[in-house]
Amino acid sequence: MSKKLVIILGPHAVGKMTVGQELAKHTGLRLFHNHMSIELARKLFSHSEKEWGILNNTIRQTVFELFAKGDFPGLIFTYMCAFDLPGEFEYLQKLIGLFKENGAECYVVELCADFEVRLIRNKSENRLLHKESKRDLEWSEAEMRRTSEKYRLNSYEGEELPFENYMKLDNTNLPPEEAALKIMEYFGLEEPAIC
Repeated sequence: MSKKLVIILGPHAVGKMTVGQELAKHTGLRLFHNHMSIELARKLFSHSEKEWGILNNTIRQTVFELFAKGDFPGLIFTYMCAFDLPGEFEYLQKLIGLFKENGAECYVVELCADFEVRLIRNKSENRLLHKESKRDLEWSEAEMRRTSEKYRLNSYEGEELPFENYMKLDNTNLPPEEAALKIMEYFGLEEPAIC
């Protein structure tokens, strides 16, 4: 079985991490959700300090290289992409290129859900457990609204995207496990064989 990279895109509280957790359970791939590096960096630097970005990016790049070049079945990475910023696609293509150079199959999933549903998910126990910076709910909701107004966090319907293996999934009414199973079915991802 070849190595795999699954990138899960989508706006705040759409369910990237939670769907990623379910996908990891079913595929044996390891989950690296975007807040794993964010939360560590914020313990040392404020978001406004340039060192925050340097540390966050260094952690991510190191993880990517270890998984791309190491003896692992693969990685699930979650990322909030601003679809109106060209540099975002360059970043993702560079990541995909790193894994492809090392023989991996790469897949991109874009999740979308109604904003009101995402506001509810923003308060979920699982999200707050894994994302310390989201526990100030007043700030977190304001940040969701601010960022959603500033950037386009989902693609347009029918928009041409630069990804070879891509699916868009509306998970407004889908439990995380069902969303994960739909992703597996769409891309032909299999559960690992039990020896």
